[in-house]
Amino acid sequence: MKKLALVILLMVVSIFPACSKEKSPAKSGAESSSKAAEGGAAPDFTVKDLDGKDLKLSSLKGSVVLVNFWATWCPPCKEEIPSMIKLNQAMAGKAFKMLAISIDEGGKEAVDSFFKGRRDLPTYLDTEAKASQLYGTTGVPETFIVDKQGIIRKKIVGGMDWSAPDVISYLDELLKK
Repeated sequence: MKKLALVILLMVVSIFPACSKEKSPAKSGAESSSKAAEGGAAPDFTVKDLDGKDLKLSSLKGSVVLVNFWATWCPPCKEEIPSMIKLNQAMAGKAFKMLAISIDEGGKEAVDSFFKGRRDLPTYLDTEAKASQLYGTTGVPETFIVDKQGIIRKKIVGGMDWSAPDVISYLDELLKK
């Protein structure tokens, strides 16, 4: 019985690893060739924080950056947010930056409501989906780990426990390179 439950769980997880976007605009051939891929340069973008201040990804070269696209309406995103907060706390004082980029059309209001006004996570807005389209995301959560040289080292589709010791060890190894 336990084996059957495990098989069913694995099937469900593989079928629904992430929430799909509510709308997915058509992509041109030129756009698809510039998508973010492991081993390639991270496409540069500018997003706004919750106070309206711009942040450009390229300004973070020299840091390991976790770029996470998420939404307040996405169950796997909601599940992974607490572990992202823990990871950000564990990496404090290191050359590490976390960019939790909300694709919510409701913008700042939706995110503030979700976090109940708290600012536990460095959150940015992509309400027009410019950054997420540049990265070719197909749903949320989708995460890209960018090394200090601006190269994408990992792409993760779906939620995960970001505070797990193996994740922290992996990021620490990237910091040494």
